[in-house]
Amino acid sequence: MSEPAETIDAFHRGAFHIVQPKGRGHRAGMDAMLLASLVNDIRAIRVADLGAGAGAAGLAVASRLEHAEVTLFERSPDMVAFARKGLALVENSRFAGRVSVVSADVTLTGHSRNAAGLIDNTFHHVIMNPPFNDGSDRLTPDPLKAEAHAMTEDLLETWLRTASAILMSGGQLSLIARPESVGDIIAACGRRFGGLEITAIHPRLGEAAVRILVTAIKGSRARLTLRFPLVMHEEGGHNFTPFVDDLNNGRTAYRRR
Repeated sequence: MSEPAETIDAFHRGAFHIVQPKGRGHRAGMDAMLLASLVNDIRAIRVADLGAGAGAAGLAVASRLEHAEVTLFERSPDMVAFARKGLALVENSRFAGRVSVVSADVTLTGHSRNAAGLIDNTFHHVIMNPPFNDGSDRLTPDPLKAEAHAMTEDLLETWLRTASAILMSGGQLSLIARPESVGDIIAACGRRFGGLEITAIHPRLGEAAVRILVTAIKGSRARLTLRFPLVMHEEGGHNFTPFVDDLNNGRTAYRRR
């Protein structure tokens, strides 16, 4: 008997589930949960998850925030199909009516972008986990994973241009990325976003950062803030620190200062 081509995986201690490919493509994990934790808003809000993949981050937001309406934007037909399968799971029926999946290319512009559902001045929050490998890096032979991970020239600029267009004035951009992309992120935010808050994520005390969390506000002129680093694991072990475990399991949000 052949192995299944997909898995059903639980997050937030079983509060929601996603369907994702097995043995190919990008599989969601801790990054998606940390990204989702950046949305701290109990109002009736509209949230766009750009490049949503199987939908882990967007579903995490919808599961934790009962008044959030979430749109998952994804251009890969394969990943759109996985996101729709996940949304249809009975385990997600509690919030499925507040989530939609849209097949759209985040890099579209102008009328084409609006026609694809990326409508100007619509969302209170935009979250994203953009591709993080430089185009010159050695690419994986897995085309689905390569599409999710490969950074093309000016890709951050195009993604943040779309984020700015679809956010309402004062709306929040949230993203997770590799530390080496911090300069490109700041440059791409430009005059579109201000009040950047950047947190470096370190596996353990004394180890180099492996990710950064970034939030910013559309139209703000506030200065950039480097926040206290976030250390994932307790000293001498593999357990998450209590705060990181709460973020990973949807028990709390990572609030802006």
